[in-house]
Amino acid sequence: MPRRLTGRIVIATHNGGKLVEMRELLAPFGIEAVSAGELGLPEPEETGTTFAENAAIKARAAASASGLPALADDSGVCVAALDGAPGLFSARWGGPAKDFGAAMARVEAELASRGATDDRAHFVSALVLAWPDGHEELYEGRIHGTLVFPPRGGAGFGYDPMFRPDGHARTFGEMSSEEKHGIDWSAAAPEPLSHRSRAFLALAKACFAPRA
Repeated sequence: MPRRLTGRIVIATHNGGKLVEMRELLAPFGIEAVSAGELGLPEPEETGTTFAENAAIKARAAASASGLPALADDSGVCVAALDGAPGLFSARWGGPAKDFGAAMARVEAELASRGATDDRAHFVSALVLAWPDGHEELYEGRIHGTLVFPPRGGAGFGYDPMFRPDGHARTFGEMSSEEKHGIDWSAAAPEPLSHRSRAFLALAKACFAPRA
């Protein structure tokens, strides 16, 4: 059963780009958000075999260490011609420095080495809300699209510049934050664009409502 979410929450991340997006998504609500990185919490080892399992590991660790509800996202890009890679290892393809320019170059090189012509890919986001008492909730979202090389645009973060969502001419790297993950609360509104905003919309509908 979903719980109403109020007050303060920990965003279980040390990723600055992801923190910016999560704070933007939380902006319409009366929620004070602090990151695990800002609290000096250690990063747990992500030993899960799915995005949901890794999100739960991070959320549980942050909730337990902080005594506050914690929200964790585990997300990545899955490339069809690479058998779903980088997938769970999307961040690791950027190396210790989290260099996503290098990560995108690796995707392109891996495709070239296979002589791949399939440019289909999709992003996945799993959001887990965890409370210190062990209660957890899972919300997931995904978006399908095609790969673009060379990558285009400097907005967003991660693999955004190489991903063009279906039905659009621009990559996520060429879109504003509002275009990428803006949420329209009207009943007839289309689904939001990004994988993270789709997961967040499901969470928001269950846990809180926008300010009047």
